[in-house]
Amino acid sequence: MKSILDLPRLGDDPLSPFPGTGNALESPNGLLAWGGDLHPERMLAAYRDGIFPWYSEGQPILWWSPAPRSVICPEDVYLSTRTRRRHNSGVYRLTADTAFAEVVKGCAGPRNGDGGTWITEDMQKSYGLLHETGHAHSVEVWSDERLVGGIYGLAIGSIFFGESMFSSRIDASKIALIALCRQLKSWGYGLLDCQVGNPHLMTMGAIELSRPVFEHYLKDLVSDARSTDSWDSRFGFESRW
Repeated sequence: MKSILDLPRLGDDPLSPFPGTGNALESPNGLLAWGGDLHPERMLAAYRDGIFPWYSEGQPILWWSPAPRSVICPEDVYLSTRTRRRHNSGVYRLTADTAFAEVVKGCAGPRNGDGGTWITEDMQKSYGLLHETGHAHSVEVWSDERLVGGIYGLAIGSIFFGESMFSSRIDASKIALIALCRQLKSWGYGLLDCQVGNPHLMTMGAIELSRPVFEHYLKDLVSDARSTDSWDSRFGFESRW
């Protein structure tokens, strides 16, 4: 079995190309390369190729391209009756790009008693820079002016690369995901990339695509020119679902 040191190491130039995704390991699924940095240009180049960073504090930066790929077609996101009722009750208020850093910090917080996180301080800074340049966005869920859930990720062309979501109140992250998908659908986005699937995402409409199929869609979607304006004033949330 290959170790990390057997994989390609990225150099200092953020514009240097990544290895072909076909070279990613089967175990651990998708591990492709290590090293480099989180410079915004390198991050954008990675995502355009279907590659993303994922590592823990104290590790080198690890770059991944798993297969199959978990995605949601925005028009196919599933809204349960319970979640619909909770949204329509008026308990939660939705915004976009008004508390990006806070959403990222919420996603980086410990879960289920686990004190670790892969959203390191360097990762938070990198996504913060991408937010400042209009590439990274967040959807926020509020209750009584308190942030109780949200989701963030990168929009490149007409694909949204979902990074993480959090919830401190019941259904808050689900409502953020559904609101995001509904807005992406209205803007003509083709996919929401979930990276790696799990049972929770599958119940909300996620499907798995093989590497060739995902990269076929990816090539077309990332080349679709889109605005990099803030979503704050552009997001049109429906008052009822």
